[in-house]
Amino acid sequence: MPRILITSGPTREYLDPVRFLTNGSSGRMGASLAEAVLAAGSVPVVVSGPVAVQYPVGAEVRPVQTTDEMLNACLELFPSCAGVIAAAAPCDYKPVQYSEQKLSKKNNGTDTSSFDFVHTPDILAVLGQIKQKHQWSIGFALETEYGKEHALEKLKRKNCDFIVLNEPAAVNSDVSSVQVFDKNGELRLSSQGGKQKLAERLLELTAAFQR
Repeated sequence: MPRILITSGPTREYLDPVRFLTNGSSGRMGASLAEAVLAAGSVPVVVSGPVAVQYPVGAEVRPVQTTDEMLNACLELFPSCAGVIAAAAPCDYKPVQYSEQKLSKKNNGTDTSSFDFVHTPDILAVLGQIKQKHQWSIGFALETEYGKEHALEKLKRKNCDFIVLNEPAAVNSDVSSVQVFDKNGELRLSSQGGKQKLAERLLELTAAFQR
């Protein structure tokens, strides 16, 4: 059976042993995709950040914490998969310096602190560089302005076959309102409603790659 890689949930970038940068991604889209992949007769291979959702029985799940860990897991698993659906929301920044000890307030909390950050790897862009002719990829673009313009730029830069444009309201929600564009910038799918319905319709878009 074909294996399909799914990235899901957030990642964490730690400042110290207890504090970290992250976002509100719940993993619900990833879980819905895993259900849809199973229903379609394929094997979902889920690389997931920390989430509370349960992935379906039958899914191969690789838990990770940081963006680097998610990237390394994807690099290991992607070559054996037919395609990837990158539904995760990896943290875009990580601190330059990690403190082995818990950072404490000083001067009764009246001091000011600053941190330097660097970009984390762009996981889907890296996978796009090693994607083979028989493989496909679907990315997600959460935008607050110039949605289509930014989504198509990401599609090209990450070497995707489709890009899913959504909004912040989709984060930690059971529903989502999206538009899906192909490489030619054409609208291939517009969906509003439950994430399970969206997952099933996204899988339908990949049917052309299975022929």
